[in-house]
Order: sequence, then C-alpha cells, then structure tokens
Amino acid sequence: MVKKKLQIGVIGLGKFGLCLAERLIGLGHEVLGLDNDPTHIKQAQAILTQVFLADAREKDVLEQTGIGEFEYVFVSIGDSISASAMISMFLKELGVPNVWVKAGNADHRKLLEKIGVDRVVIPEELAARQLADRLTHPGFVDYLPFDEDLIIHELTIEQEAGKTLRQLDLTNRYRIQVIAVRPAGGGRHSFIPSPDQPLEAGDILVVIGRRGQLDSFQL
Repeated sequence: MVKKKLQIGVIGLGKFGLCLAERLIGLGHEVLGLDNDPTHIKQAQAILTQVFLADAREKDVLEQTGIGEFEYVFVSIGDSISASAMISMFLKELGVPNVWVKAGNADHRKLLEKIGVDRVVIPEELAARQLADRLTHPGFVDYLPFDEDLIIHELTIEQEAGKTLRQLDLTNRYRIQVIAVRPAGGGRHSFIPSPDQPLEAGDILVVIGRRGQLDSFQL
C-alpha cells in the first residue's frame, strides 16, 4: 500500500512545533508552518515546505495562508491558553476536519475539548507516564491508543528456548499476541514471524497483552 502524502499545517514553531514539523517532513509529508516570531520562522525556513510570518489569532490570516483548507492542523501554542483556544476555534469554523492541539495543563485541555478540537496532547504528561511505566514495568514499549491497559511489551526467551511460536501457543493459552521477533544478539525485527521457526535463548518477542499479565510473565 502506498503511503498517503498529507498536507499538514503546524501553527507555532517553537521547540515542540518545529520538532514535530521536521519529523513530518522526514516521513514524506508537506508541512506549512505559521508563527509570529521572526526567529522561529528563520529556523523553520530551511526545513519546512512553506512558512509564514503571521499572527494566527486573526481568522483572515488563516484563510489567506490556506491552512484552513488542510486535512490536519496542529496548534503548538501551549504557553497561551487564550491564543490556542481562539486559533483552534477559528480552524474548526473554517472546516478543518482534524485539529490537534498542544495543551499546557488539564484545564487547558478541558477548554479545548469544549471547543471541539479533535485531539489534545500534553507532551510533558505523556512523557512522564511513559517514563514511569518504563521504570516500573521492565520490557514496556508503548501503549495502544484505544486501551491503555493493553500494552506493547518485550519478552526474552529463556526457559522455552528451542520451541516454536506454534508450540508456545501464547494467543490461545494466555491471550498474548506476538507481533515481531528480534534475534538474540541484535539484528532486524521479523514482523509477523513464522509460527514454526524455533526460538533461541535471548530472542526477544514483541507482544501485545494486558499490563498486569505481562509484568511477571516469563518464557
């Protein structure tokens, strides 16, 4: 399947906004950036597809730059609740189907949700939760977006070395789904691995399962 190339707007090109925009460019998308700080614009010009030095708090500006016609727009002005709320409201009024916004705290998130934005992100909160889980649950990789009790986890083959995934039968016996295998000693992951390939001691299984179940699970 050919990856869809998106036109994405990023409003606010500070550290987080510019990092996000640069990553999106690296993934092959077109990114239009907008900021009212000349220093931010200068940093972004060498990276983004197109940048505008303008005040996004003016609805006319959003219309003139064309950012209101994009499928996705990310608002990264977390230090100003009123500005991000106003910009988000204008974007929804212009018909942007996916408005994602960086919030600074829980109250900011509540306000944005009442406006009707499509997704709110608090980067510090997400980073803190992930760090706490990595410290508490060895092998933790990431959450699944639809159920945070379901997590992506790494399990190392020890006692069950020599057996195949078919013999382990983790899906039926424990409701654990294997999505990849990384060979012992490193190397590339094998996604959707063969069920009949013998596993070696030190191989790492990347699995999806319940948080409490995986904390103490051993192979």
